[in-house]
Amino acid sequence: MPFIHEDFLLQTKTARRLYHEYARDQPILDYHTHLPARDICENRRFRDLAEIWLEGDHYKWRAMRANGVEERYCTGDAAPYEKFLAWARTVPHTLRNPLYHWTHLELKRYFGIEELLDEATAPSVWARANERLQDPDLTAQGILTRFHVRALCTTDDPTDDLGFHHRIAQSGLATRVYPTFRPDGALAVDRPEAFNAWVDRLAQASDTSIRRLSDFEGALEKRHGAFHEAGCRLSDHGLPHCYADFPSEATAAAIFDRARAGQAAGPEDYGKFTSYLMLFFGRLDARRGWTKQLHLGALRNNNTRAFRRLGPDTGFDSLGDWPQAVALSAYLDQLDQEDALPQIILYNNNPVDSYVFVSMLGNFQGGPRPGRMQFGSAWWFLDTKEGIEWQLNALSNLGLLSRFIGMLTDSRSFMSYPRHEYFRRVLCSLIGRDIENGEMPDDDHLAGPLIENICYRNAKNYLGLEASEGSQS
Repeated sequence: MPFIHEDFLLQTKTARRLYHEYARDQPILDYHTHLPARDICENRRFRDLAEIWLEGDHYKWRAMRANGVEERYCTGDAAPYEKFLAWARTVPHTLRNPLYHWTHLELKRYFGIEELLDEATAPSVWARANERLQDPDLTAQGILTRFHVRALCTTDDPTDDLGFHHRIAQSGLATRVYPTFRPDGALAVDRPEAFNAWVDRLAQASDTSIRRLSDFEGALEKRHGAFHEAGCRLSDHGLPHCYADFPSEATAAAIFDRARAGQAAGPEDYGKFTSYLMLFFGRLDARRGWTKQLHLGALRNNNTRAFRRLGPDTGFDSLGDWPQAVALSAYLDQLDQEDALPQIILYNNNPVDSYVFVSMLGNFQGGPRPGRMQFGSAWWFLDTKEGIEWQLNALSNLGLLSRFIGMLTDSRSFMSYPRHEYFRRVLCSLIGRDIENGEMPDDDHLAGPLIENICYRNAKNYLGLEASEGSQS
């Protein structure tokens, strides 16, 4: 039997039935990705397995570094086959890391390759995968069709002109592709050089002169409106934690003015300015009926030398351990008091925060849409079999699993769509085990819709995104 077989991870008879009858053929609504809109628009064709599989994948780079691989084979100038071979040599050492599962799921689902990847099988895998990459169903758009991706959301800066999104919308592509408003650059008053360059780009994108805080807010609101017209219905923020030191408008304006003059904000002023803007963004989202995503708890760019040499998002981030509850409560409550609390999807990066987050969200639930406050899927360092189970268990214990909007890829790679399959197998294994233990009724009229809703329907109903209604296979 091959390692990746039809009942992979499905440990009980009930789990196998639930997966094959209710989960396997559900389409995908991938509501948080980092896929480049340009690649989708231009229907990128990938030259070789290294390009589609290793480019930008900091999960693999971290494993390769831990295995003693030199940086030139990760982010450097080594030849594509040399990079692939360095990864193939690393794969046998990833046993019990989810990368071992993902690697072989991806090889099978994209290329029909069932061999275990190592140094000996690498030449054959390379040749077969590269030959297969010439087929039209493994271009960027072909992959979306192949994996029944009805809709996806990219992650976009407010200074982006959204040109690729407009072209995709006019192209007739069956998969609906929407931007997500990610304004992290607006907070960088602690780094005036980067902040002022970003503000200048915002001024150009919004055709606005930005001299004072009110101009800045006006430009952001204008771009928020442009994103809305392009179909955007989600915003996103990557923060270590919420900020809740709410200043007056005059104080925020003074911090803005100093940053524009080149004076870096210290930690206290940075917290005040971020608190002010996060309320502003919350009000914008509520006004237009958007969903706000909060990704909290990552400690980024820990290795200074690597950051200076390679930049961000290259695999030098880790879990953070900030106290989360008090500021998160204050932020949500302030928006709620103003009747300006949008739908929230809250993701944690530290498993310690899971019960804190789910219990906090319960304080702000209530109509008109069920599951208005969502505990987001297992994210980043928690995107593992165990981490997914932790997330599902925390939500089940303190909230309503039945209203959960399910999995996403959070990926820069078009090779990540088996992550949805992985999640669905873990979900069905968990539910199947509960049923066989007598902890849930053995009734497919209960369990079947639960699984179908979590896999697709809840996200479709919750997010207000129009999804294509292509056929399932």
